[in-house]
Amino acid sequence: MIRSYTVDVPQTAIDDLHARLRDTLWPDELPGVGDSYGVPVDRVRALTEHWLERFDWRAVEARINRHPQFVTEIDGENIHFLHVRSPREDAVPLILTHGWPGSIIEYLDVIEPLSRDFHLVIPSLPGFGFSGPTRSRGWNRHRTARAWNELMRRLGYDRFGAVGNDAGSMIAPEQGRNAPDRVIGVHVTQLFSFPSGDPAEFAALDETGHAALAKLQWFYDNLMSFNILHSQQPQTLAFALADSPAGLLAWNAQLFGADLDADFILANVAVYWFTRTAASAIRFYYEDAHTDETVSGPTTVPTGLAMFAGDFQSIRPFAERDHSRIVRWRSYDPGLPRPEGRDAGGHYAAHQATDLLVNDIREFFAELR
Repeated sequence: MIRSYTVDVPQTAIDDLHARLRDTLWPDELPGVGDSYGVPVDRVRALTEHWLERFDWRAVEARINRHPQFVTEIDGENIHFLHVRSPREDAVPLILTHGWPGSIIEYLDVIEPLSRDFHLVIPSLPGFGFSGPTRSRGWNRHRTARAWNELMRRLGYDRFGAVGNDAGSMIAPEQGRNAPDRVIGVHVTQLFSFPSGDPAEFAALDETGHAALAKLQWFYDNLMSFNILHSQQPQTLAFALADSPAGLLAWNAQLFGADLDADFILANVAVYWFTRTAASAIRFYYEDAHTDETVSGPTTVPTGLAMFAGDFQSIRPFAERDHSRIVRWRSYDPGLPRPEGRDAGGHYAAHQATDLLVNDIREFFAELR
């Protein structure tokens, strides 16, 4: 069964959130250390004040509810999704997958321009947001990819494209691996391919590859703690995230850059708070790290990358080892003036560089029609 869905957070939940924010117990902080110890108190205080005084959840709710939404059960779990059909009869269906700490909010900006040419399916990952907490173990990238392919079958789409960011950039290629006869192409903003340990791989890297590897090493040395904790002890962290909205905001904000607007950050965080999915969402990392599922050989469907500066920099020789049909590789530099002051950099390209990403997706799939 597929049933319609409307986001409708009770006012009592909003009032409770505001009360908790007002009663936040702030942690001690050493003076003058900036963000070297983690997300600084002044940043979280500023976002909390914005959440209390200026952020309008009802406006976010109305924006989501402008689009048709549904819930269906797949493999024992509720799956929430937006389904926006194009006026074009020959439109290509696309399924767009978000990551963490993002949500379906990531893709709201692209719905209008992309739906001119594509039928859009935008699901909330199992255990994330309006899909609600997962009730079973094993929801890793592989199981999610199979569920997404089943969702598209259930909606009557025999052939479709897969688009992803963050965790979605891991899931979309697995969709192609799982159903290469149905997935016409995979478009992602990251190709997460890492060194295998073979020294010969490094010898083949050019200057760009070495720079990307250095950026990866910096991220691992400075910002990887979230991944390690999620992968090892998500339930230990879950108590703090479930009880304190300021704690949830601080934890999630570590991967929302300071250049992002406060309303975008808070809309994503609020989705996790109101749906009580902070704990189940971070379990995705544990399930992915502890899976016994293996893959044999590279993916074979046409694959396109739109890579944005300020984000993870994919390394082509490693990516070509894991994906045999990379047919498009585009790199967008920061600093280009965009509408509303947004630039071409960042991890959330669908929001930060909407027109660039939309055009890249459109051009990629136009070549595959």
